[in-house]
Amino acid sequence: MRPPDRPLKFEEDTVLKLYSADKIRNVAIAGHGSRGKTSLTEAMLYTAGASDRLGAVADGNTVSDYDAEEKRRKTSVSTAVCPLEWKDTKINLLDTPGLFDFASGVCEGVRAADAVMVVMAAGSDSVDVGAEKAVKAANARKLPKLFAITRCDAENADFFKTVAALSDEYVGVCPVVVPHIVGNKVDCYVYFTENKAYKYANGKATEVPVPSDDRIDSLKDEFMEAVASADEELMEAYFDAGELDHDQIVKGLSIGVAAGDITPVYACSGTANEGVDLLLNAIVNVVPAASSVTETAKDASGADVELATDPAGPLAAVCFKTVADPFVGKMSFFKVVSGEITPDTPAYNPRTGSSERMGKLVTARGGKQEDAAKITAGDIGVITKLSGISTGDTICSEKQPLTLAGVDYPLTSLSMAVRAAKKGEEEKVANGLRRLMEEDPAITFGMNEETKEQVVSGLGEQHIDVIVSKLKTKFGVEVTLSVPKVAYRETIRKKVEVQGRHKKQSGGHGQFGDVWIRFEPCDSDDLVFAEEVFGGSVPKNFFPAVEKGLRESVKKGVLAGYPVVGVKATLYDGSYHPVDSSEMAFKTAANLAFKNGIPQASPVILEPVGTLKAYMPDDNLGDIMGDITKRRGRVLGMGPADEPKMQLLEAEVPMAEMGDFPTVLRSVTAGRGWFTLEFARYEQAPENVAAKVIEEAKKNAEEED
Repeated sequence: MRPPDRPLKFEEDTVLKLYSADKIRNVAIAGHGSRGKTSLTEAMLYTAGASDRLGAVADGNTVSDYDAEEKRRKTSVSTAVCPLEWKDTKINLLDTPGLFDFASGVCEGVRAADAVMVVMAAGSDSVDVGAEKAVKAANARKLPKLFAITRCDAENADFFKTVAALSDEYVGVCPVVVPHIVGNKVDCYVYFTENKAYKYANGKATEVPVPSDDRIDSLKDEFMEAVASADEELMEAYFDAGELDHDQIVKGLSIGVAAGDITPVYACSGTANEGVDLLLNAIVNVVPAASSVTETAKDASGADVELATDPAGPLAAVCFKTVADPFVGKMSFFKVVSGEITPDTPAYNPRTGSSERMGKLVTARGGKQEDAAKITAGDIGVITKLSGISTGDTICSEKQPLTLAGVDYPLTSLSMAVRAAKKGEEEKVANGLRRLMEEDPAITFGMNEETKEQVVSGLGEQHIDVIVSKLKTKFGVEVTLSVPKVAYRETIRKKVEVQGRHKKQSGGHGQFGDVWIRFEPCDSDDLVFAEEVFGGSVPKNFFPAVEKGLRESVKKGVLAGYPVVGVKATLYDGSYHPVDSSEMAFKTAANLAFKNGIPQASPVILEPVGTLKAYMPDDNLGDIMGDITKRRGRVLGMGPADEPKMQLLEAEVPMAEMGDFPTVLRSVTAGRGWFTLEFARYEQAPENVAAKVIEEAKKNAEEED
């Protein structure tokens, strides 16, 4: 993904050094939006020499925000893979978006990572919602975590306030790099692992004496105790000597981080490039190597298979991200869990049972690519032009099929009807959206057969806006959006008996059909047809024609043209002509009976009602309950959710009232809330609602005429 006016750049003469799994670290960088994740990624790339300049988000020249949408919005909209080399170790950074509308990128990054770096800005007196979600995502996959508190050099920044907020929320929070403040500014950074301090100027570090500071001394003592507690031998050594050396500290940190008992915290500044080298040291020393990671796959019989990160093991690689590139074609990003991929490896997909020839192997760094000789166990790489592979698929050996867990994407919450701005480009819109769905499976798209609208669904307004923008820039098609039509229904409330008589004479054989039909309400989503004809007043061979006429009639009701449900139609009498009667005549007679009878049977509008399950923090329950009531919802129950400090509200709500609920829930809960809404049944709409529906239907009919 990059500006469409510029072809993809391949560094043909550069091949990144191959690393074994014990020298590979895979780290997802996640957190709240606008907290400096991309700036920190940029600083790490620059410090490691993977980039020749320190780009800035505001200038649109960072390595990881290379897509045209990201440059325009000055924010990340998808996950970027950015490998670098530091101290003879390959670090695959996965810079994920912070905005909730692009949470699918976080899901992809966390799936490929072996650890999660949660970024916060110094000065926060509470844990950001994005940070909470990042921690939750890491915990769901049982991944180690570390916190990077950036912008420590900013005016009024307070690193210690943010550490206190983290400590109040999580156990095991352990500062490792802390700033020494002099005159409200960072004088130097104290690195407990080495028991050294560093002063920075223009990104360059100079060692200075460790300052005497009671607060820092206290944090160092807590740090030493936490590290020593990670291992019995270290605890004994700490009690004996009162100190731990560098190697012992690294060992204790590594053990504690891997076990989840310690969550280290590192002070830094991405924009000023301060403390970034210490953060890179921490990733090399503390984050588990890819070689230590194991995963469970399913074999062909569905049995679990434990996979070590071994290049000699059976091939198992998961596609965690797809890019639909208009120049290069499809780009599939893989995390190789076991075995290795070479250009000669057949790409077998156990989901489809098919195999295809391997495409070009590439190592991606943002928007640039370098040829790769192979992608080995524990590493991340790209394969181009794999037509039969989708995000979440596994490639493996056909002789030993294995399926890894895919990517868990969030459910879509906002739907909009999409229409081509130019007539005749509907198929072009559909094709473009299908390509974007390959790139972002959090997008759903389809035709609503009842309303005849193309409907696209995403994670929020900004997500939908990016979809529209990409349709234009990548696929050259413009669209307009509107609120999707609601699929109402019509039914009747009383029983009537009516005649439908069709007689036409125009020379030669005429047309004659005569039926008496009883219409009455019933519990059915479809028309129920029955017959009680005696004495042959209507011959049996015309029964199917009568039923067919009725079934065609119920597709369009008499009030607003919506399908009619919950009706039983009984043919009980009629007459026929031995010459002029035909199937067409009786079909027409049935249609006339429907048009005559339904208006007399107290027809009403039915609206779809859904079952809502809304999750929100305890403090927001009252506000959301009030909002649901305003939407004519009926609260069924409430109580604690499975997560701490969260409430679950269950209600039944007319689905026509839920259009902006995702935006309201996100606003009220500051992004912490989520919901599911499933269709439950149809209910009679209130008179005022029905009147609006009928009026709107008449207006649309007039416009079409």
